[in-house]
This record gives sequence, structure tokens and C-alpha cells, in this order.
Amino acid sequence: MSENLQIRIEKSFSAIAKAEWDTLGGTRPGLDGVGYTPFLSHAFLSSLEESGSASPETGWLGHHLLLETEDGKLIGALPCYLKNHSQGEYVFDHGWADAFERAGGRYYPKLQASLPFTPATAPHLLVREGYDRATVQKVLADALVTVSDRLNVSSAHVTFVPEEETPVFEAAGYLHRTDQQFHFLNKGYARYEDFLDTLASRKRKALKKERRAALEAGITVDWLTGDDLTEDIWDQFFTFYMDTGSRKWGRPYLTRAFYSLIGERMARDILLVMARRDGRYIAGAINFIGSDALFGRHWGCIEDHRYLHFEVCYHQAIDFAIANNLARVEAGAQGEHKLARGYVPVTTHSAHYITHDGLRNAVAAFLVHEREDVAHFNDILSAHAPYKKGD
Repeated sequence: MSENLQIRIEKSFSAIAKAEWDTLGGTRPGLDGVGYTPFLSHAFLSSLEESGSASPETGWLGHHLLLETEDGKLIGALPCYLKNHSQGEYVFDHGWADAFERAGGRYYPKLQASLPFTPATAPHLLVREGYDRATVQKVLADALVTVSDRLNVSSAHVTFVPEEETPVFEAAGYLHRTDQQFHFLNKGYARYEDFLDTLASRKRKALKKERRAALEAGITVDWLTGDDLTEDIWDQFFTFYMDTGSRKWGRPYLTRAFYSLIGERMARDILLVMARRDGRYIAGAINFIGSDALFGRHWGCIEDHRYLHFEVCYHQAIDFAIANNLARVEAGAQGEHKLARGYVPVTTHSAHYITHDGLRNAVAAFLVHEREDVAHFNDILSAHAPYKKGD
């Protein structure tokens, strides 16, 4: 690559042309062999900012790295935020922050290269179609190190990166961290019964019983997408989100305006699974549809019914993935209870650049043991998956 390149920092997606952003792999379907991830789209990221969900007022100050040619052509990007807290990230560094500040350091602000409030694996080193991927990715990873040093921040964190990107970050001096999620892997099932046939008999019977029990109070389930996502539907879903989110997190992250914006800009990339009883919706889960995956995000309800959470969030997601030939369902963070419902443990990856030598050495030593623990725990859980031996 002979062109003179430059890194520009942009604080808001409103200043980044959608047409330019959409040339980067992963931001829309069919680009450069990279699978489409809705969370990388200009529609999603700009909606977070414009709705006040991820904004300077909530501690997410845009610090997006744009790699441009001398004439201003965008050829690479790394979405990033300058943060004064560690909320909404799902890869927890609170212990690192506490230890560093007790030792007299200042952990915040830090740089967070992530998709806000979204524990989904997605490309982070975005490359324009037609440009050398390895070169652009290296420049971006190195640039985040340079920006961290110039800003004199404690650290830069790149979370939920694809495994194939981790060597690029490690070569630039980042520490590699692993964690665990549970994903459903669609092995080409033509119908839900084909999936059930791969389960051990006792597990198969348990799932059938659970699904029947979830709906026995006269509950029916609808899949809503595209033009189905009206403002009235968003009002109802936001009520569920606020009710459950307020009890679970104390303060939900997403504003009502966010749902209107994504409903306007990317409705066909969204699946709402809504549960109805006595003529009204009582619960729902939001999912995002990628080129080869369904990403489950969050749910809420205004009535409690046994097993309804499992039906709306996990079983229905499997139904949709099979019906639409999606390769997997990523069911979000945590949750060993997903194992019994056909979801298997999968290792997730993140990269961390730490500027202070003492903190870096301590974290590096910790991560050696943590990676071993994650691998060991995955092995244990995999042995208890509900599938027949050999599947």
C-alpha cells in the first residue's frame, strides 16, 4: 500500500458519512467476504449516539479512529469511546481499576473500543473493500496504542473481537483475554425436530415439557420484524425493558428514542419475539439479524410465567435460526442455564493495551491463570451438554 495514510479522530457518527462507512467490511451485507453484523452498521451506532444512550452525558465520548488516504478517502476504522466508567461493557475490569487506584494510579478515563451495551463478537479492525486487510488492521491496532499514549490514559480495551483479530492486537503489544458465552450452533437442521433428535432422550423430553409449560397459560408468541415494528409496539417493548431492566441493572442503558431510531433505520435487521396473553403483549425479547447469525440482546416482561423467559429468549431464537438458515444464535452474556437448552460454551476474546508497566505486568500474570480457568470450565461444561455422545 503506497498511499500516504493518516488517522483522524471523530467524536460523533453524525459527522461520518453513511455512504463512506458502508464501504467497510461487516457494516452491510456482501462486502469483501465479511459477514454482516448489524451492530457495526452506521444505523445502529449513530442511533446509540443520537438517542442519548451512548453519549458524553452517559460517559461514552466518541473517539472513533478513522484511517484515511491523503485525499480523505476512508479505508479503515475502529469504533472507540473515551470513558470515565466501566458500565455497559460485559468484560469486567472493575478489579483492575480498583487495584490501580488504591495503588495511587488513575484508571479513568480509558479508551474502550467496543460496541456499547452489546456483548457480541464482531470485527473491530474494519477495512474498506479492495484494500489489503493485514496492512490496514495493523495500522489501526498500532494507532490505538499511539492515541492511548498521547492522551495519557491508563489503558485501551478492545472487547468481543473475533479470534482471528487477536494476533494483530498481540503483535501491537496488547494483552489477550478470554471469557465465555453460550451459542446455539445450527448444524444444517431443516426443522426444529432435527435439532431435538440430536439430544439425549431425557434432555429432549425435558425441553418439550418446558416449552409446553411456558405457553400453558394461554400464551402465544409472535415474530415481529420490518413493518411490524410500529411505535405502539416499541412503546410496549420499552415498558418490558424498563420494568425488567430497572430491577436487574438499576438503570437501563437504552432510551426510548433509541428504539424509534433503529425501527426507522434498520427494521429488517430486527426480530422482536413477543408473547401475548388475553389480547395483549406481556413479554418480549429483541434480537438482531446478521448475515449468518441471530444476536439475542435483552428481554423484559410485565407478567411472570414459569419458563416464559426461556421460551421467548432461547427456544424461539433457535426456531428462527433454523427457519432462516442462520448458522448460530449468540445469546448474550453469561448464563450456564442456556446449556440445557442446546447452547454450547464458546470462548470469546478481548485485547487490552495497558500503559503503566506495573499494572500491565500484574494484569498479564492474572490473565495467564484466567485463560486456563476459562478453558478448563469450557471443557467441563461441554461434557454436560445435552447432546447425544458424538454430536
